[in-house]
Amino acid sequence: MNPRFPCLALLLAALVSAGGFARLTLRAEEKAKTPERPPLTLKADPKAINRDAPDRISYASIVKKTAPSVVYVFSSKKTKTAAEAAPFFNDPQFRRFFGVPDSDERSERGGRGNRGGRGDSGPVQQGLGSGVIISSDGYILTNNHVIEGADEVKVAFGEPRREFKATIIGRDPKADVAVIKIAATDLAPATLGDSDMLEIGDAVLAIGNPFGIGQSVTRGIVSALSRGGLGIETYEDFIQTDAAINPGNSGGALLDVEGRLIGLNTAILSRSGGFNGVGFAIPINQVRTIAEQLVKTGRVDRAFLGVQTQSLDAEISAMFKVNQGALIVDVQSDTPAEKAGLKSGDIITKIDTTAIRDPRHLQLTVTRLIPGTEAKVEYLRDGKPATVKVKLTALPGQKRAGGDRNETPEAKDIGVLNGVGVGDISAELREQLNLARRIEGAIITSVEADSPSARAGLREGDIILELDRRPVRNADEAVKLSEEIKGPKVLVFFWRSGTSRYLVVDESK
Repeated sequence: MNPRFPCLALLLAALVSAGGFARLTLRAEEKAKTPERPPLTLKADPKAINRDAPDRISYASIVKKTAPSVVYVFSSKKTKTAAEAAPFFNDPQFRRFFGVPDSDERSERGGRGNRGGRGDSGPVQQGLGSGVIISSDGYILTNNHVIEGADEVKVAFGEPRREFKATIIGRDPKADVAVIKIAATDLAPATLGDSDMLEIGDAVLAIGNPFGIGQSVTRGIVSALSRGGLGIETYEDFIQTDAAINPGNSGGALLDVEGRLIGLNTAILSRSGGFNGVGFAIPINQVRTIAEQLVKTGRVDRAFLGVQTQSLDAEISAMFKVNQGALIVDVQSDTPAEKAGLKSGDIITKIDTTAIRDPRHLQLTVTRLIPGTEAKVEYLRDGKPATVKVKLTALPGQKRAGGDRNETPEAKDIGVLNGVGVGDISAELREQLNLARRIEGAIITSVEADSPSARAGLREGDIILELDRRPVRNADEAVKLSEEIKGPKVLVFFWRSGTSRYLVVDESK
């Protein structure tokens, strides 16, 4: 055995994960405006569930009515070979230095390759999940993780089976929601319910494509509401259910006993990877807000208040004489909260008509609103109730909503990394990400779903450290460098979740 092979394996693994070190460039071209699409027209039924009805013996009538709205979603992605990830892997001098056998030599030694070819095509990864039709002209809800990074997405449904190629309209990785569309008409859209009216103990049905075996229905109850802090997504407000949810159910429907869509199945809590009686669905009220923005602009813009809060424990509740709310511990400067006069020690109890339970619920409530919204904030100060109107701004580091390119001071459109928006790293973001002071760069605030950058693997929240081996210290430098670099490829060095890595964005694809 060649003693250099262990080192070689480590080197090649590093090269593959880094995406290679060859100098690559990116074509400089002005990014077109995102077209604004007509708003979604959704079927909705806000009536309360009839909880006084006798126990059902059969749910067949509900399933017959709702099953046509649930589809199979298939995704595929070609993975890179070592030669594609590190172009100089095929350099003969490199191969001889590290003792790598040539292709003919590998064949003689029994190496695996494609018969009759060079064996340079990477394998294709297949994914499967579910989706829910929400408009008769082909808009479909699913989970972001079902279609993330896919080169091709297909949708199938019906008997006889119909299959369509799908277009990704928009993705929201922070809430794990995506909207795709197929070229079809006269479809059977789901009727949306009101997830805020759910109660623990309500019966629910889950419909999806578990393990790819075909459409299946399971029954359970709402086990808990507003589950969060699980570390699954950035914005967590899950419906917990014991209706059986398994791999492949992701993106499928969670229905109430009236047949209305009240959640999008997204995750399970399991040691084995299979059903353990703890499944999670994203409430449809949250999904609806996201879907409407994705269809209109292709992205999600979240509002920002500008406070840091803490939960109310028993002693603080007794002292302030309040049972629920979010206690303000700091008001950030030059934010909507400061301009409205909110102060440390105030307890926010309601945003518009939504009673605030705790700090996480406050964050979810505010970020569901669109920047520019004037919200009514009810709070307690020194035990006395007060109300103030607050005009919310965009969450720092993201673009404003709308088809135009009017930016907030914190965000700039990088343009030449087609479909990528970047912003400066604020002190609040640095603290939130636990980012060391030595790390400088530009944070990615948005990545359009069908862009080369998204297909290469860049995501919202990544921090660009270098472009084409040239350092990036802020959003202005990222924009300037991106305009100087020529294409069609660029080598991006970035930070994500405590780890730095390389990848190549190729706009020629």
